[in-house]
Amino acid sequence: MKVAIFGLGYVGCTAAGCITSQGHEVVGVDVSESKVAAINEGRSPVREPGLDELIAEARAAGRISAVRHVGDVLDDCDIAIVCVGTPSGVDGAHNMSYIVQVTRSIAEAVSPDRKNPLTVAYRSTMRPGTCENMILPIFRAKLGEATEAAIEIVYNPEFLREATAIKDYFAPPKIVIGTIDGKPSEAMEKLHEGIEAPVFQTGIREAELTKFVDNSWHAVKVSFANEIGRVCQNLGISAKAVHEIFVSDTKLNISPYYLRPGGPFGGSCLPKDVRALQYIAADCGAATHLVDSLIRSNEAHKHHQFTLASEGLESGAKVLLVGLSFKAETDDLRESPAVDLARKLLDAGYNLDIYDPGLKPENLIGQNLGYAFAVLPDIETLLVDQKTAESSAYARAVATNRLVDTLSLGDTPVVDCSTIA
Repeated sequence: MKVAIFGLGYVGCTAAGCITSQGHEVVGVDVSESKVAAINEGRSPVREPGLDELIAEARAAGRISAVRHVGDVLDDCDIAIVCVGTPSGVDGAHNMSYIVQVTRSIAEAVSPDRKNPLTVAYRSTMRPGTCENMILPIFRAKLGEATEAAIEIVYNPEFLREATAIKDYFAPPKIVIGTIDGKPSEAMEKLHEGIEAPVFQTGIREAELTKFVDNSWHAVKVSFANEIGRVCQNLGISAKAVHEIFVSDTKLNISPYYLRPGGPFGGSCLPKDVRALQYIAADCGAATHLVDSLIRSNEAHKHHQFTLASEGLESGAKVLLVGLSFKAETDDLRESPAVDLARKLLDAGYNLDIYDPGLKPENLIGQNLGYAFAVLPDIETLLVDQKTAESSAYARAVATNRLVDTLSLGDTPVVDCSTIA
């Protein structure tokens, strides 16, 4: 294929070198005269291990060139990859001016009479909805009814780390290809041939959000590690040893189990241990701002679920809460988010019944018993059996841990608060 790459920075140059090494032809487009000259001289304009060699080989083989103006470059191109910067604006949002400029240049240069549509793949990080609400209208303003026949818009985020970018290109953690209709892109599939990685064909907004989620999570990990490191250092503990133990656990610590969007955390361990770590950190002067935010974030999520569960319901409506323990297959009510949800529903004036097949008040003991009756003193009158839950008419059933699957609720609307995915 012939591929045009707009933006010859770290991402664009790495893509150019790697794509040409797979036998494709690349033409780079950049307003920088020095970057264009470097490519045409067979040099990389950015420093990245191994990239000079790839570009030199591609230039010698006639598979790479660069220009400052798009001209008629796109006439025989199969793909245009946009890698221009989206730096922070003064308000923290991305500055999208370079994206707009490049998109307008492509829209003006692409022929509405193409035999096959030009796949325009964006790799620049940008807000979800940008492809549909900003980029597509630019193409439509220029191409009109020929837009869908002339171009295919794709969002294809990159996962490259500087200094290991070539290795990351050919061995990525995943390949994400987002299209407006969610269907596969033939051109992008061909571009990624020979690269072994999980492939996610998805909607374009889901693809756009991917980089935000990944990069924010990386920032959380670094901040969390440094906060724990400060606690260790201030207490004379080996942070290296603690880290080695922590990352060895790939069953829970490094896993999908605690990273699925769903219910708030609760139970006998997480809340109390977070509070205790907050105290320890404050006591030794470690200033753990991320850890300090965990309980507040969790409380905000509890209220979010109450809002979701009660949306559109009038006060006095009959509501069934399915699942009261903090997780299924246990009767532990200590700091259960479902208990807090029940309290919120009662305080809001709803007529509440609760069904949890694993819960019998007479079996509650110790702190579990104390917590349950302190927060829900009428728990015995609120609990109903499965027969009652199935036979009664409810305005809404609220599932907190998927126990609703054991019921047949007929026409009763069900809000699943066990997951927001």
